[in-house]
Amino acid sequence: DSRGPEHLIAGRIIGLRRFGKAAFLHLQDASGRIQVYVKRDEVGTDNYDWFKKLEVGDFAGFRGSLFITKTGELSLKASWVKPITKALRPLPEKFHGLTDVETRYRQRYVDLIVNPEVKDVFRKRVEIIRLIRDFLNNRDFMEVETPMMHPIAGGATAKPFKTHHNALNMDLYLRIAPELYLKRLLVGGFERVFEINRNFRNEGLSTRHNPEFTMCEFYQAYATYEDMMNLTEEMISWISSEVNGSMQINYQDTEVNLAPPWRRMTMAQSLTEIGGIAAETVADDEAVMALAKEKGIQLEQNDGPGKARTELFELLVEENIIDPTFITAYPTEVSPLARRNAEDPSITDRFELFITGREIANAFSELNDPVDQLQRMENQIANRGDDEEIFPELDKDFIRALEYGMPPAAGQGIGIDRLVMLLTNAASIRDVILFPHLRPEA
Repeated sequence: DSRGPEHLIAGRIIGLRRFGKAAFLHLQDASGRIQVYVKRDEVGTDNYDWFKKLEVGDFAGFRGSLFITKTGELSLKASWVKPITKALRPLPEKFHGLTDVETRYRQRYVDLIVNPEVKDVFRKRVEIIRLIRDFLNNRDFMEVETPMMHPIAGGATAKPFKTHHNALNMDLYLRIAPELYLKRLLVGGFERVFEINRNFRNEGLSTRHNPEFTMCEFYQAYATYEDMMNLTEEMISWISSEVNGSMQINYQDTEVNLAPPWRRMTMAQSLTEIGGIAAETVADDEAVMALAKEKGIQLEQNDGPGKARTELFELLVEENIIDPTFITAYPTEVSPLARRNAEDPSITDRFELFITGREIANAFSELNDPVDQLQRMENQIANRGDDEEIFPELDKDFIRALEYGMPPAAGQGIGIDRLVMLLTNAASIRDVILFPHLRPEA
């Protein structure tokens, strides 16, 4: 029996069973789905004639009262029907669904209709970004917006996308990182800033790389990279608790414990303890260069032992780090924007965070010495050779900004797409980007 007030609902028909002069259907909207019972005697002949034209995929509105079926399902007994939108293409067949991975990415709109778990991933993504904002806002960080098009590509080592500004008649580059502009704000007196936005890198596609991706970068004056480590493990463990109800997660059938404190080790230690390289070899510049060559690592003529150690780390260590681990003491050679370590100038006060074999974050105590920064940038350009990831032009305005004085500071970038992958158990970065880049359809 139906009783109580009438309700007006609308949505997409995702299931339909007809029985002569009556039918059951399932109606879906953003909040969920409900069963609707339509009977000709209840809605009238004209309304029912309209209803008979409706099919799975169409949008329709219904008015009626609620009742519970014999199987215990909450349903609406319709007294009125209104077609809203006709779907000209059929939805995928119910039991097989949309299973082809590339079609799911290419036609995400259909994927969202037929796979509720996909909607849940993107709802969780929105929640994760909101929580990052809340975390930083509650610690007095100010959200800012910096340019998306740069006259000089800087702040990271990557090949940029190039465009042209017609009015100014100048080439510009989609940003590869906002770092140098955020540091300019530290010079200007904003002591805690962050930005959540897109970066663009004209590089390859993989399960963990997309040319257009989302980053959160934040900078804090009078802080060190050690402060950033504490902040990072606090942030990510809290976000996991909020979105998953636990700091213990399962990622691709691997248990991962995000509860602080997290493991911290130098790159040299990791090469020995995880990579299996003798400590004596790691410490010997000539030996480490020879080992890199032996492992098939292609080093450029001007690459030194710091580059060799980093390449060996990426080859032998990175994918074997499962639980959260801060890898510290990166070579100065591969860290042109980081402050040198006070006791050993061949390394920097820098860390990268790895979880389940992936880099999640990169941070360091910032280099604020304009003389040292200029020299490192000039050396990087002079030694670039044919490396398209190193931009051939010096950002003189950034050096000028440092010459006005930048307070000691630390900064960090967190890859939001990879963090969402981790917290939603997504195997590919394309599973957490609504419209990932794909080759044109054949």
